[in-house]
Amino acid sequence: MSRWQRLFDSNERLFWTLHSAGWAGFAIIYYIGSFLHDVRSIWVFIILLNAYSGWLLTIPLRYVFRWARRQHPLKMVITVILACYAVALLWAVVKNINYWEIYKHGYRPEAWYMYFTNTINSLIMVGCWSGVYFGIKNFQMLQKEKQNALKASTMAHQAHIKMLRYQLNPHFLFNTLNAISTLILLKENNSAEKMVSRLSDFLRYSLDNDPIKRVPLGQEIKALRLYLEIEKVRFDDRLEVLWDIDETCESALVPSMILQPIIENSIKHAISKMEQGGRIAITARTFGNDLLMDVADNGPGADIKNGQLSREHGVGLVNIKERLQSLYNRNFAFSIEHNQPSGVRVRIRIPYEVKDA
Repeated sequence: MSRWQRLFDSNERLFWTLHSAGWAGFAIIYYIGSFLHDVRSIWVFIILLNAYSGWLLTIPLRYVFRWARRQHPLKMVITVILACYAVALLWAVVKNINYWEIYKHGYRPEAWYMYFTNTINSLIMVGCWSGVYFGIKNFQMLQKEKQNALKASTMAHQAHIKMLRYQLNPHFLFNTLNAISTLILLKENNSAEKMVSRLSDFLRYSLDNDPIKRVPLGQEIKALRLYLEIEKVRFDDRLEVLWDIDETCESALVPSMILQPIIENSIKHAISKMEQGGRIAITARTFGNDLLMDVADNGPGADIKNGQLSREHGVGLVNIKERLQSLYNRNFAFSIEHNQPSGVRVRIRIPYEVKDA
């Protein structure tokens, strides 16, 4: 934390710094303004004495104003005006004494109004001090409200991302448990046991990763291999997976479980529909400052309108787009298109970022 940050984080330190700096500035400006009046050391002493008395007398205003800010507006205004006038009048008396007794050696003005000539100037100065005080307090209050609003927005944003992320777990879990149930009914207990074991490992990875944080793609690939091993228990030789992952992409940060619903979608709508099975190709590479990821299948294809699948009740791909929108705002691309010669291809482009060392 920098020195300036520490200064503004402490109200006590900020008050005493600005309070002292303000009165020091008053003394400097007053001396410069009256430089032609007198350059003797006695005059400099009077200026310093007046600045010090002003510094001392305005300190109680801080505590009066702190109390006044908690009162009804009309009561606050009356309190501030009376307090400013009382301090200004007292400071004017002190300045007169300093000027008459020390600088003029016991001088007394003959005209009665001369006793009040310093009051207006003093009132203006105290008024400026009060204005700066309330200005800083109101600024701090607005900043605090902005921080609270930003914090609330951030918490809501994070909750939205977590909701989107965890929405996938029941979706995937339902499909897998249904498959395990089928294996048990078919008396394929060994296959069911393997599937349960891999499901346990996969869900442990899924639940252990914070949905807000991103993970290295290499770590995500390991989880996808677990998932595909689960699916291979169901499809055996009917499921072929081709991996083409550039080594430079292994450390790239990606949202956890971002590719799994795409692969699940391919298995559900492509591989399971083909009697001879099919193939899923998973690709990742870099292009400039971006990370490009593709998931393509060679299934029967699907109706695609305006870059979206025309299927109803699907949550996986819609979920992915919402997560990318929440995490990257507009700095991403998500497209669904026809694969050649058949099937569906899903492309994702996100910024290429790696974890700090």
